[in-house]
Amino acid sequence: MKRLILSCFIALAATVAAEACTNLIVGKKASKDGAVMFSYSADSYGMFAGLYHYPAAEHKPGDMRKIYDWDSNKYLGEIPEAAQTYNVIGNMNEYQVSIGETTYGGREEMVDTTAIIDYGSLIYIALQRSKTAREAINVMTSLVEKYGFCSEGETFTVCDPDEAWIMEMQGKGPGAKSAVWVAVRVPDDCICAHANQSRITTFDMKDKKNVMYSKDVVKFAREKGWFTGKDKDFSWREAYAPADFGGRRYCDARVWSFFNMWAEGGFGEYLPWALGKDKDATPMPLFIKPKRLLGVDDLRNSMRDHYDDTPLSLLDEADPGKGLFSSPYRPSPLSFEAEGKKYCNERPISTQQTAFVFVSQLRSWMPREIGGVLWFGNDDANMVPFTPVYCSMTERPECYNTPEADALTFSMDNAYWVCNWVSNMVYPRYSALFPDLKAVRDSLDNSYMKQQQEVERKAQNILAARGSDACIKFLNDYSVEQAQDMLDTWKRLAVYLIVKHNDMVVKPEKDGKFLRSPYGIGAAPIRPGYTEEAKKKIAKEAGERYLIP
Repeated sequence: MKRLILSCFIALAATVAAEACTNLIVGKKASKDGAVMFSYSADSYGMFAGLYHYPAAEHKPGDMRKIYDWDSNKYLGEIPEAAQTYNVIGNMNEYQVSIGETTYGGREEMVDTTAIIDYGSLIYIALQRSKTAREAINVMTSLVEKYGFCSEGETFTVCDPDEAWIMEMQGKGPGAKSAVWVAVRVPDDCICAHANQSRITTFDMKDKKNVMYSKDVVKFAREKGWFTGKDKDFSWREAYAPADFGGRRYCDARVWSFFNMWAEGGFGEYLPWALGKDKDATPMPLFIKPKRLLGVDDLRNSMRDHYDDTPLSLLDEADPGKGLFSSPYRPSPLSFEAEGKKYCNERPISTQQTAFVFVSQLRSWMPREIGGVLWFGNDDANMVPFTPVYCSMTERPECYNTPEADALTFSMDNAYWVCNWVSNMVYPRYSALFPDLKAVRDSLDNSYMKQQQEVERKAQNILAARGSDACIKFLNDYSVEQAQDMLDTWKRLAVYLIVKHNDMVVKPEKDGKFLRSPYGIGAAPIRPGYTEEAKKKIAKEAGERYLIP
């Protein structure tokens, strides 16, 4: 039975959970091939999502667009349609404009509960109406200045093949029907990141080329009593979203980890900020120059990070949370109480509640039908490969757009559910099962990257000989084929894992086949038992209980 309606009552969060989502950004002169790149993980607890699609369309005067809150699906209102809207696939449009976000909250009193534009709608409306990143920023800010902003404080990544921008926005309170915002261009030779904590502090108000902001960005803070200094000293974060322990430890620590990977000599001097306890710690800069140029593979693998080889590592010897199978995953919530004291879990970039993840690769020197690639995965970045989705696609793979599948309806035809099925087999016995998953994941990732140059050469030849429509169809067919092949591979992986690791033993294999005895039954399984680290821990904590005399 391919589809199973879950017959239990499950409570799902209606809004984006705090400490969700991560964006990592790379300027075009900081990338190996000159592409602007950024990554996004949609990490809301209980979220179900596939690959969005909004086809290009022409609209008549008087046509209206209904607005539904992206998180809750609540109807908010309607706005006039644009005369022309562009094709959008996932979080990228046909002109290689790509947008992501992370929610940081900020001051609760700034949420405009009467507004009709939420952050998710803002993203997809802007993608439908913009040919450049700057145009997208103008669309987004014009909308909230007319209709208000009903979401909490938000950081957006807005990119095109030439520029990468980080923009922060908040409403102005119930009934205001307006918003304050600031956008800063990421230098071409730098990397940047944001992860649910406001990142923009002071900004050069005279630099019209690289900075944009609402006309009352400082005035509004003064009126509320949140800022009293000179305009040049105004800090967006300090006025609208000061960083507390959670904002630093759960959120900015992910930015620190990314910078630590790619900063020359590491980023140890800013570790106290990431740890969140030292009130006098030096805040991190908004962006840095990396020690070397980054590729798609580097950004993809950065999204798989669990604070590896840092003081925040989730596999630290002293951390019992990793369990007997050294898992870098922790259950939510992020804080808990024990014996009258409060404790926290680390919140790394890679997390189990991810619904989808992507890396946008935006290339100005290529025809726009080919230049934009959304490398897409429908689960936690660490647990899935990233299949190619070209910006000109007009048809989605069924596995990313499966009829009937949703948060409560399992489907063997759906990538979200099949990938989560496999992931949830691996999480509890991570050290035993993950190496097998990783081998398949990396094999697929490598195959996509290896094929990319030849596929795009063929696409350019088709474009030159037969035109845009033929080129789009070729790339569409290719992308669909890779996604559906991934799904089939993951189904086989699920079967392989349960056969190989059933009942905590390991079935021996050779040359890709499980071994049988001379009499035709399965060969005797290997019983690996505990890891050496687990043995020592059990012996120490159990005392003489299990000691054999």
